[in-house]
Amino acid sequence: MRVNLTDFHIRQYSSEDRKAVIELWQKCNLTRPWNNPRLDIERKLKVNPELFQIGLVDNKVSATVMGGYEGHRGWVNYLAVDPLYQRKGLGQQIMKANEEKLLAIGCPKINLQIRTDNLSAVSFYKSIGYKTDDVISMGKRLVEDK
Repeated sequence: MRVNLTDFHIRQYSSEDRKAVIELWQKCNLTRPWNNPRLDIERKLKVNPELFQIGLVDNKVSATVMGGYEGHRGWVNYLAVDPLYQRKGLGQQIMKANEEKLLAIGCPKINLQIRTDNLSAVSFYKSIGYKTDDVISMGKRLVEDK
């Protein structure tokens, strides 16, 4: 399917997008049992909601990116592009829009985490200038999502 990038529109997330966003995340295999997407959206809307962007093709949610900034580093989560539109520049375009928003608020560096089995995501991020940092990613769950 051919996509004219001039038909791709990026805007801030709105509550009316929730169902379509969650469906896209599920289609892109981004959801996990321990991360309730509805709760992730609610949490995001409390912190830097302007960094939660969606991309539309023909007024249909076709891409998302959830950026964040805590004053030291920026973060990217939930980058998703509908499989129908992957490898057509939409991911690069929505990431660029998010990077510009982060830069505008003073963010000097962006970090992101990729699941070790998601090699296509690794290739994508490398293609747009991201490099592997020599770090160990660690986490501790403070709240169990239901």
